[in-house]
Amino acid sequence: MTVDSHQELAASDVEAIDQLRVTLDQLRAELGKAVIGQAEVIDELLMCLVARGHALLMGVPGLAKTLLVSKLSECLSLDFSRIQFTPDLMPMDITGTDILQETPGGERRFEFVSGPIFANIVLADEINRAPAKTQAAMLEAMQEHRVTVLGRTLTLDAPFFVLATQNPVEQEGTYPLPEAQLDRFMFLIDVDYPSEEEEVQIARLTTGSALPTLAKLLDGPSVLQIQELVRRVPVPDHVYDYAVRLVRQTRPDGGSAPDWLKPLVAWGAGPRAVQYLILGGKARAAMSGAYAVRIEDIQSVAPPVLKHRVLTTFAAEAEGMTSGAIVTRLLAESSQV
Repeated sequence: MTVDSHQELAASDVEAIDQLRVTLDQLRAELGKAVIGQAEVIDELLMCLVARGHALLMGVPGLAKTLLVSKLSECLSLDFSRIQFTPDLMPMDITGTDILQETPGGERRFEFVSGPIFANIVLADEINRAPAKTQAAMLEAMQEHRVTVLGRTLTLDAPFFVLATQNPVEQEGTYPLPEAQLDRFMFLIDVDYPSEEEEVQIARLTTGSALPTLAKLLDGPSVLQIQELVRRVPVPDHVYDYAVRLVRQTRPDGGSAPDWLKPLVAWGAGPRAVQYLILGGKARAAMSGAYAVRIEDIQSVAPPVLKHRVLTTFAAEAEGMTSGAIVTRLLAESSQV
């Protein structure tokens, strides 16, 4: 079944999607002044932002992951905070805690001092440098947009967007993120080495007197409006069916999984993966100026949505088969059907 998207969307929403594409083109251009290359990484970050998701950037040190996040916040009139994860970081260093303060009248009482989680954009830098107890302090905030401190529940201001960076788990001094926390991230974004030409441009840009100052293009209310607009992008029934079928094929114990996948996958993606496929598809469609989600939108966002939700077996590791390669093969087979 196809959807006549112009009938599904109000005229004001059609105009808003057209304007969204222009605004995001301007945002890409601004980021390009300070971050050379990484066009696909920037697009996936923006998809997470407009879809109200969180992103995990994976790559070796020195690939401008932190710079990209800080420059994105510079283009947005939003509160920004950075948390450097280290082995000695405590949960209260993230959420905040009560501190005994003395009042002008000489009385002493506890006052809550908020932690860096109380911001619109939170950069969790090298999140896998901290142990699991500290990593878990992020879970409630990422899922519920609130934190519980000493029995009190405090709501975080919207929009709330966690951008985390992590080094490859093979590196010394890292703690693998638990599956429950990985599942909170909408996208796992791989940041790769730049091309030779891009590396020359990076050398020229970063060894000068100063990095360029970027213009602020969006504020909090406008980001919230964009997020609501993306939610209204229509999805045809056959696209819902495709997203569900693709996710179910990642589960080795289900009847949908192909035979070749079963010995390679220990655990497949859950229902949250379907939600993020649809939301990512909506974001990609709106960003490209489309008025409904297409199969190609789901296929495009499937790798960053699924590869950290598909757990491989020892047999897969022995064959050098990664979760990303498994998702790629599933997509190739689904496109032939």
